[in-house]
Parts: sequence; structure tokens; C-alpha cells
Amino acid sequence: MDRVTRVKVSGKRLQVVASDVVHVGLDVHKRSIHVAVWRNGRVARHWVMPADHRQVLARLEPLRAALVRVVYEAGPTGYRLARRLRSAGLPVEVVAPSKTPQRADQSAKSDRLDCVQLAEYSAARLLRPVAIPTEQQEADRQVLRLRDQVMRKVRRVKQQIKSFLLQHGIAEPAGLKHFSAAGVEALRHLALRDELQFCLDELVAELAELQARLRRVNRRIGQLAAEARHAPAVAVLKSHPAVGPITAMTFRTELHHAGRFRDGTEVGQYFGLAPRVRQSGATRRDGPISKTGRGHARAILVQAAWRWIAQDPSAKTVYDRLLHNTGIPQKAIVGVARRLALCLWRMMTRGERYRQAA
Repeated sequence: MDRVTRVKVSGKRLQVVASDVVHVGLDVHKRSIHVAVWRNGRVARHWVMPADHRQVLARLEPLRAALVRVVYEAGPTGYRLARRLRSAGLPVEVVAPSKTPQRADQSAKSDRLDCVQLAEYSAARLLRPVAIPTEQQEADRQVLRLRDQVMRKVRRVKQQIKSFLLQHGIAEPAGLKHFSAAGVEALRHLALRDELQFCLDELVAELAELQARLRRVNRRIGQLAAEARHAPAVAVLKSHPAVGPITAMTFRTELHHAGRFRDGTEVGQYFGLAPRVRQSGATRRDGPISKTGRGHARAILVQAAWRWIAQDPSAKTVYDRLLHNTGIPQKAIVGVARRLALCLWRMMTRGERYRQAA
């Protein structure tokens, strides 16, 4: 005889037996969570509750006997809820929003519809889960992402300084093209009105502060790379030409659980370096790259690819061939970056250092 489990939801009792098939979709926000229970091919219940992980677990616990999967989309709330549910033994997956199917006839959108759709798609096996990092992996990755945030602020302030000079008709000092130390120092000694000098000094001070912060972050990344959990993989990755500690640690932390990828195609898709393919009959066209995943990781790989072709004649040969085929340097270097990602993935998963192609 099947065991019956009851849970009281919104004043009604939801009966679940072990032979039922239950999928739960969650639409997770900062303060609230919309929950939809999909049982045996239809919506059995829907409710809204506070974003309290203990309450979510308490509401889902009575469904355990028939629960196949709990799903929600990756977003700003992170993976804490998924880890909490997994630690309680519940089957939970976080899915990629960009890979969630979209209805062609969808005329309305709401949190309620979103969680119902997730539960329905989970039952139909139409969702693609993402790998959930451990708390340590996520913390390590955040340090590399902090570096990207600081770098963007540095670029923004540099642009503000150049815009300031242009707006007021002030000639750029020698060395400011690459913001050399002499060029930045010259900004402090321009003959300007007091008000303009004050504004420029504030921008220069902000630049100096951000550059000091960037140096601190880089030192922290170096310390992380020397930790026992990263050092072997980083040493392997750095054996590849043009791959330094930043590129190695970015690749290492963004590609956590590297063994989950079956081949290089999946790695290229993960970093958004794979082209969009359009095929009809015998006609096939490769469109622009998908640009999925983290943009800063993709940019790091492209920058490393430029250095690679400058250092390695075999890589330069590949680049020249791609450039001849496409006629566009940006496309050619993305192709090299895709090959670089594949090579680094193989090296890291196999624990093998770089070997020059014959």
C-alpha cells in the first residue's frame, strides 16, 4: 500500500502518494518565492511564500516520496537555496535562463506563470541544468570577478579623464595614451583654472585609488593560485604559452567541475565562443558567437589568444588560416581563443602540461 503524505497549502490538503510524479518549479526573488507543484501532468498547487530557506524546505518535505525534481533559474539570489535543499537530500537543479525554452505564443508573463512553466518543462525534460559550485569555489571565483569589476572602473575613469580634457580643449600630455606614470603625473601640473584643476585632481586621485585596489586584488589572486586546491592545476595551465596566473585562475575558477564537459564543443559553448549554427537542408551557415556565459572570462581568453599568436608560430599559422577564410581579424582571433579554451580544458582534466604540436 502506498504511503500517503499530506501537506497543507493555502488551507487545502495536497495528497501525494509514492507512485505520483511531482515536479516543483520555483521563481526565486529577494523577498518572495513563487512555488508551483506539477503532479501527474497538471498543476496541483501554487502558492507564494517568503524567501526563507527553512520554510521552503518545510513545505517541500511532505512531497519527498514523489518528488522527482525541484528547479529554479540561476539569478542574483545565487545557489544558497539549492545547496540548502541538496543538503536535506532533495533533488534540486538550477537551470540556465538562456537555455529555458520560450513559448512562441506567450502573451503574458508573471512570477506565477514562470514557476508553473519551469515545473512543466522539468517534467518534459526540457531544461538544462548548470553546475552548482561549492561555497569555496564560488568564493574563489568571486575574487576573479572582483578584478573584472575593478578593471572596468579603471577603464571608466581613464575615459572620464580623456573626456574632461577634450571637453575643455586641453591637450593630452605625452604618455597619456597608455596612461604611463609620467603622463598621469603631468596631469597634476597643467595650467588650469582652480575649479578645473580640482575636478581633474579628483579624477586622477580616483584612478590612483583604483589602481592600488587592482594591485591588492592581483596579489590576492596570486595567493589563491598558490593554495593547495589550485596550485597543481594552475601550474599545468601556466605551461601553455601566453597563459599567466590571471588567465589560469580565471579559467580554473569559471570552469569549476571541468570533468562535466563531454568534449571541446561544450567548453566553447560554455564560454560563449561557439558560433550560432543555422542549417536548412544542405545549407549550413555559421553565425556570430553565442556570447553565453561570463563576458570577462571570454575577454580574458581572447586577450590570451592575441599573446599566443605573438609567441607561438603554430598558433600564428592557425590565425592566418582563419583570417584568410573569414577576412575579419576579430572572427579569426575568436577561433584561436576557442582552440585555446579547448586546449586548456584538456590539459586541466588530464593533468598534462602543454606539448608543442609537431
